[in-house]
Amino acid sequence: MGPNGAGKTTFFRLIVGEEKADTGSISMPSGWRVAYFSQNVGEMKGRSAINEVMAGDAEVVRLKDELDSLQRQLDEAYADPDKAPDDDWLAGVLEKLGDAQTAFEKRGGFDMETRAQEILTGLAIGPDRYNNPVEHFSGGWKMRIALAKVLITKPDVILMDEPTNYLDLETILWLENWLKAFQGAVLMTSHDRWFMNAIVNKIVEVRHGTVTTYTGNYDFYERERDIRRGQLEAQKDRQDAMLKKEEEFIAKFAARASHAAQVQSRVKKLDKIERVELAPEELAMQFEFPEAPRGGNDVVVIDNLGKVWKRDDGHVNSVFKGLSATVRRQEKVAVIGVNGAGKSTLLKIIIGDTDATEGKVKTGEGIKIGYFGQFTLEQLKPENTVWDEVKNYVPGLSDGAVRSLLAAFLFRGDDIEKRVKHLSGGEKARLILAGILATPKNLLVLDEPTNHLDIRSREILLDALKRYEGTVMLVSHDRHFLTELTNRVWEVDKGVIHQFPGTYKEWLAR
Repeated sequence: MGPNGAGKTTFFRLIVGEEKADTGSISMPSGWRVAYFSQNVGEMKGRSAINEVMAGDAEVVRLKDELDSLQRQLDEAYADPDKAPDDDWLAGVLEKLGDAQTAFEKRGGFDMETRAQEILTGLAIGPDRYNNPVEHFSGGWKMRIALAKVLITKPDVILMDEPTNYLDLETILWLENWLKAFQGAVLMTSHDRWFMNAIVNKIVEVRHGTVTTYTGNYDFYERERDIRRGQLEAQKDRQDAMLKKEEEFIAKFAARASHAAQVQSRVKKLDKIERVELAPEELAMQFEFPEAPRGGNDVVVIDNLGKVWKRDDGHVNSVFKGLSATVRRQEKVAVIGVNGAGKSTLLKIIIGDTDATEGKVKTGEGIKIGYFGQFTLEQLKPENTVWDEVKNYVPGLSDGAVRSLLAAFLFRGDDIEKRVKHLSGGEKARLILAGILATPKNLLVLDEPTNHLDIRSREILLDALKRYEGTVMLVSHDRHFLTELTNRVWEVDKGVIHQFPGTYKEWLAR
């Protein structure tokens, strides 16, 4: 755990040897196998998805090549029935073959294809796509293939940098169960507190150049961290009071010869005292949504909605059909379903970014929509500055109001002149949220708003949405976020919407 820039990923890079430490050392048991999943998946091409996954274990690939080579040598040696191979040569080849087979079996080589299929299926890449070329997969699906390459290696320790990014809820649950059953060690960074609570039993906090260890899950860490800080603050207060008293004594009697020995003694005492230092609090977003203007009670009415996509080759893909539903004022609706079910498409039709193939969507009277999604991330102009983007969004806002708004989202000083193309994913997300807050809205349509936010930013956004008096439609794979916020569930499944009039937690239990 730790704020962005604290050095979490650097630890991983040091462990796998991508960077060298300036001081100190890293050691691990001899022969341990380390697998590393990072957000930088590198280039993938020239193999099918399943072959790309099996290529993840380079040692198994090498052993397979060795077995094939030895088998070919034997086949060639017996190709001529009138000429028997040399006994010593044959004994040597058979010995190598036996050793290679033993090593291959130990590494799980004989059941590797079966495991690759199981892992790909668990990560929602089914049999119909096993043999698709990897270059035909989008970036998010390539991340899953890269994750499968790590899981298949049977390592002793897995390093995972944000493993749940780009995964839907069902896939996160599968990964969660896989990691629970995994017999090795796991070291991960994550912004998903539910995922961490299910898996981890130790938290290592990296903050301000120091490392603090907590034995427990994320909830334990959060409670214990606050207790420790409270104790440290109390200790600092006591020390500050003592130091003030001693310094007042020294100042009062420094010029008196009769007190010289006492003054010197106290000066030496103060020099030896180790001062209690409090790490500064991290900067955090500070905002709340403007008061939502009153609109109609029926916020969104969906009637017999259908959508099909036509590909360039003429193939028609039906996303959903016959959807009918109503979103009412002040409801907080969780829109859930597997990747590809049509959640984002549904939201885009509601905001008017995509046309329905059949049926219609009607928004109520006086409804003003704020939208957050991949579409809005793509609409940011790379050459614009942070300042330009917000001014373009609400040209009537005064310079002072824009500056205050940006400061609330951690764009301060020279940051407001940064160009969009140089922003991180988290900075882009904050910029879009700032734009949404610039004018009052009574319907927020949010498609994965937490994807690039750290845990603290997620908590602040969640708190603001809890207090927001408008209506919310939310797609998210953050189960904590869904559980805390939503009071109605729409599950998009096999082309229909199943509506559940209760919280996400109640829906899970059902």
